Amino acid sequence: MRLPLFAAAASLVLAVPAIAQDSDVSGQSGLTFEQVFASPSLNGPVPRGVKLSPDGRYLTVLRNRETDKDRYDLWGYDRNTGTWSMLVDSEKFASGRELSEDEKMQRERQRIGDLTGIVSYEWAADSEALLVPLDGDLYLARLGGDIVRLTDTEESELNPSLSNTGKLVSFIRDRQLWVGDIGAAAVSITPREGETIRWGEAEFVAQEEMGRLTGYWWSPDDTRIAVQRTDEARVGIVTRAAIGATGTKVFDQRYPVAGSDNAVVELFVMDPDGGNRVKVDLTGIQDPAHYNAEDPTDFYLARVDWAPDGTLYVQRQNRAQTWMDVLRVDPQTGATEIALQEQDAGASSDQGYWINLSDNYKFQKDGSLVWWSERDGFGHLYRYRLDQKGAPYQQMTRGGFVVTKLVGIDQENGILFYTATSEDNPLEEHVYSLGLDSLAAPARLTEAGFTHSATMDKNGQTLLVTRSSHNQPPQTYLADQSGKRLAWVEENALATDHPYAPYLTSHRPAEFGTIKAADGTTDLYWKMVTPEMEPGKRYPVFYHHYSGPGPQTVTAGWDGALQQAVVDAGYIWFELDNRGSANRGVAFEQPIYRAMGGVEVADQKVGAEYLKSLGFVDPAKIALYGWSYGGYMTLKQLQADPGLYAAGIAGAPVTRWELYDTHYTERYMGDPREVPEAYAAASAIPDAEKITDPLLLIHGMADDNVVFENSSELIAKLQGANRPFEMMLYPGSTHRVSGEKISPHLWNTIFGFLEQHGIVPPE
Repeated sequence: MRLPLFAAAASLVLAVPAIAQDSDVSGQSGLTFEQVFASPSLNGPVPRGVKLSPDGRYLTVLRNRETDKDRYDLWGYDRNTGTWSMLVDSEKFASGRELSEDEKMQRERQRIGDLTGIVSYEWAADSEALLVPLDGDLYLARLGGDIVRLTDTEESELNPSLSNTGKLVSFIRDRQLWVGDIGAAAVSITPREGETIRWGEAEFVAQEEMGRLTGYWWSPDDTRIAVQRTDEARVGIVTRAAIGATGTKVFDQRYPVAGSDNAVVELFVMDPDGGNRVKVDLTGIQDPAHYNAEDPTDFYLARVDWAPDGTLYVQRQNRAQTWMDVLRVDPQTGATEIALQEQDAGASSDQGYWINLSDNYKFQKDGSLVWWSERDGFGHLYRYRLDQKGAPYQQMTRGGFVVTKLVGIDQENGILFYTATSEDNPLEEHVYSLGLDSLAAPARLTEAGFTHSATMDKNGQTLLVTRSSHNQPPQTYLADQSGKRLAWVEENALATDHPYAPYLTSHRPAEFGTIKAADGTTDLYWKMVTPEMEPGKRYPVFYHHYSGPGPQTVTAGWDGALQQAVVDAGYIWFELDNRGSANRGVAFEQPIYRAMGGVEVADQKVGAEYLKSLGFVDPAKIALYGWSYGGYMTLKQLQADPGLYAAGIAGAPVTRWELYDTHYTERYMGDPREVPEAYAAASAIPDAEKITDPLLLIHGMADDNVVFENSSELIAKLQGANRPFEMMLYPGSTHRVSGEKISPHLWNTIFGFLEQHGIVPPE
């Protein structure tokens, strides 16, 4: 296939070879959306929740069923015998009991609300049993085959956990923390204090935006528990109507919108029976230059950890998310002192920035701390000596790349493992090893041409690696410390029996390249997948984008069958990562600070202009599609450049940032009480009447994340301006509009909309 003009218009173009096809595979010509979302998954068997037992002998995974790709069972692999077995059959033990509203909302925070069966589990410390939540109740599955039911209640047991010795089980029920011996009745160790008080639960913004899903933490020897107490009384109430097919439920949801009060979060340390309770001093040491002197409770409890020596550490972040203190806590008295401090990476240059929270840190047995920071402009690893005054540190990784995960540490042999973007190709992530005390260069342990993720057992002995490429669905394997593959966990080879095999004949290769951003200097990476094209003909573009902070859209990894179905329909698939997106360093992300809906629009416009320069692209048929932040961007792009795009699809868009939550919105936009002009400029409401191109608006009518008011306000504005548009609303659907029948309906609606407006492939 020859794609003219690519080399002339881009500074870098990389072609990915097409899939090597088995000569015996006789495929059909293309994919339908019904086939994309049917069972079994066309991605092949992709395990979830892959873990190694504490002793390293067993590997456990959650596997979905061939007949139901959204239902998961627990499987185990004995590395000694090389055999697989189903440990817990989710259908056999399912009660069918409806989950509580709290658990439903928590699953929404985890983006697993559409999954059924077993969605999480935990190994016991002795590697002989696993704690398995199912349908709101708890089970203990022993490796010998015995499965013991631990709870049987109408309420859901949230955030279940085994203590570090494995002798006790704990969970949240009815807003209290419960603890009990394995097999015995648990008792509540915190009081029931009313409708606005929760014990042991992470507050809404911690779950949704901080990546913290729990609100209690066991000490290493089980003698103490750190427990969060949350008072939501001052959090504003959003009346959310969850409109279903046959009725409407109204929820008064405590939702802290930008510029409003957050919940008051406190931390206590207590014995496993609730005794000897002390309050941790989280407000006594606050620099008034960074914290709210009038309200010392106006901060975020970001992370809580126990060090191996039994010391408790707390990460406290200021409201502006420009400063963080790591507090050392005496678990007997609750007294605190500052162990180290972190400031946003833009402070030294007076450019506004924020602190990106991370789980990439680990307290060591020798008293040191391996810590992730962006202080030099890229996310790198540092080693702190917390036992020395001033906490001196050593930078362990450096360069124009981003460390994406601290995978594990072999403390006995002094070896650290991490994943990072490649300095030569930021579209790939690789696994690296590095000596803790060595000045030698890190060693790359994974193969070029793929993007990787990894986990390890707690002692850092065995790697569990998942890799994929544009032409290879995810594969998972076990490897030793040198990266040598020991065994496939799921090879997922594209052989004749793979679910995707019938469609290999139409699978199209990807092209990757760069163009200059709107500033004329910054490289932006794009990806393009084209259908089989005839000379002289021009093709429509499905311009997929997210554009917001956080995700990196353009990678070398597998994107699934949906992309290929769009290409099979005769459309060019295109995506571009603008400034503000992740994994390119601080300078790349910073331009969106207090300016959402600005630089992203300008950079994506450059992408559209580049497409229009290509001889095989129909310049009058470039259609935008985005969901959530991408839906917001569709609106902003149509408003900024009428006529540049042929049409836009906006799914579940944020339309006014004052409607979104504090922690996410204020991280990038600041407090609207302090910078109202930034919010006014970022809003998609004032200029809604400037949208003159065809618009399809989509929203789930039970969305508790981007609440439906975002769309209803836009709808009223467009109607008041007599602007035509189309919409598709999904009763009962939350922020994820999905399902084996709903998903194809959604995508058939999108392409029916494009066809109606003449955005179709050439004859």
